[in-house]
Amino acid sequence: MNSANNPPPYRILIVVSHPIPYIIPLFRLMVKQQWDFQVAYCSLEGAESYRDRDFATEVTWDVPLLEGYPWTHVPNISPQPGLSKFFGLVNPQLMKLVQASDVIIVYTGYAYASFWLTALAAKLQGKGFIFSTDTSSLSSRSGRSWKAKIKPFLLPKIYHLGDAILVSTRFGKQTIASLEIPEERIFITPFVADNDWWLAQAAGVDRAQVRQEWQIPLDATILVFCAKLQPWKRPQDILEAFARANVPNSYLLYVGDGAMRSQLEARTKELELGDRVKFLGFLNQSQLPAVYKAADLLCLCSEYEPFGVVVNEAMLCECGAIVSDRVGARELIEPGKTGYIYPWGNIDKLCATLQLIVPQKEKLKKMGKNAKKRMEKWSPQENIKAQKKAISFIMNNK
Repeated sequence: MNSANNPPPYRILIVVSHPIPYIIPLFRLMVKQQWDFQVAYCSLEGAESYRDRDFATEVTWDVPLLEGYPWTHVPNISPQPGLSKFFGLVNPQLMKLVQASDVIIVYTGYAYASFWLTALAAKLQGKGFIFSTDTSSLSSRSGRSWKAKIKPFLLPKIYHLGDAILVSTRFGKQTIASLEIPEERIFITPFVADNDWWLAQAAGVDRAQVRQEWQIPLDATILVFCAKLQPWKRPQDILEAFARANVPNSYLLYVGDGAMRSQLEARTKELELGDRVKFLGFLNQSQLPAVYKAADLLCLCSEYEPFGVVVNEAMLCECGAIVSDRVGARELIEPGKTGYIYPWGNIDKLCATLQLIVPQKEKLKKMGKNAKKRMEKWSPQENIKAQKKAISFIMNNK
């Protein structure tokens, strides 16, 4: 097995659907550790401006996504290219890149044709084949769809394709193991943010100035919901719980946009919450450290959330979190120490949690410091170390 400081002695191809901010730090760390690898993008959505249907807005990320590591863009021959459908990514030239590599790691989900092209090429050529999943349960976002019904029957066959499977949490490992995948083939690669970047950005935030811009008192308690305003995120739950809790000198911020915004704004008026609830809209990456640093508590209420990297981001900025028990990032929550976990959809329980913690300013402050401390052991370094173990495992057993 390779030591922590040595790169894997193999040529590695990493196939990714499109540039995604939270995985780029992994590639830059691989460069520092002198891995012999190349990233193959099936699409450049994200690096280029694109229309995000869930945010309901045009998105151009304001952090560099294509710098500091070797990558190539593989031509997509799909007649209807896009990330929302199976045949939206069809990149046959991946098969040639597979031939020139020893180990293939696929971050592109199995919901794309290009995943299957890559898997086929890897199997036919006897290459090591690893793919990642952020799943933390067998539940589906569209629970009543035909896809949700066939998922339990299809997934075991899909996961058996991998010589090793990378998962984001211990919940993910339990889920994949339940499909009769041997546990020695499952590796936890923590779902991470760029810890160093978030810590540096948070250190430069003037909390008082940010609150002044929001017209919120410095001694107030601020809750923040940072996610797409879509039904499966259940943004209405925190609004109802916040209104019922009615803790004096407390505020709720919505960061994000989407189909439910007008509904939430109308409900805010009905509840007569006035300026205690503010809608900041979609904010880009460089704007978020100030939000988390100036807030006291992140709330993520999703009924479907394989992970939820906003929890990482908030905790790195000394902001504790309340999450539902459907959020994969509950892995990071130690109840009462770094945050709280409540049963999804249970507004009464969420309200009771708010009534308990929101008035306790000193405890919130301590919780934020504990949250930041927790992230020291949930970083890109741990992720890369686990990927090395997976590579060594499959190559030693081929």
